[in-house]
Amino acid sequence: MSHKSEGILAIWNDVRPGQEAAFDAWFQSEHLLERLGVPGFKFVRRHEALVGAPKYFNFYIVDNPDVLKSKPYLERLDNPTPMTKKIMSEAFINMNRTVCHRTPRRGSFSGSYAVTLRFNDAPDMGKLTALADELAKDTKIAGVELWNAVDSANAVVSEEEKLRGGDKKIKSCLVVDTLRKAEAETLVDRLSKQFADAEVGLYAVLCERGGGLGA
Repeated sequence: MSHKSEGILAIWNDVRPGQEAAFDAWFQSEHLLERLGVPGFKFVRRHEALVGAPKYFNFYIVDNPDVLKSKPYLERLDNPTPMTKKIMSEAFINMNRTVCHRTPRRGSFSGSYAVTLRFNDAPDMGKLTALADELAKDTKIAGVELWNAVDSANAVVSEEEKLRGGDKKIKSCLVVDTLRKAEAETLVDRLSKQFADAEVGLYAVLCERGGGLGA
């Protein structure tokens, strides 16, 4: 299956001390299902950091990036629930949120661990694509994909973002799923040395819901 037209909403964030329980309760009882109820949202996966920061990483797969500027989605962003207002203003810190194009996934499986290689400036895509192709041949790797930011120059700041105090954005991200923690740790060490200008994180999968990552 081709994913050339699919979109990704990629989010990394920290949570203020003392707000972790409220953040989890909101995410699991309200937020994930609310977002998956928006037309065009297909899949969500949530993670927690073992190495690197921010502490939390989650992403949504959508039919295409235009879903993330559709009327139903923007209405959610500008009309947050009471619980969302509280969490956005009191729990979220260090928010990094980017709408991306999703390149075709290399590999057919979802792993237990995810390594993210985030670029704040445009990377060498030829080098990054070659790396993705190389990693996908390793049987210890469950899947590899690249996300490239959609131009957000004319994006309107939503009510939710205002509550958070503003969001950072990435240019691109390499996401690698591994079967085991040791393999992910080895990859983190390699990527940290190979890409000194990028931010590397190792995340354990907490939960997922929807139609799956695909291949």
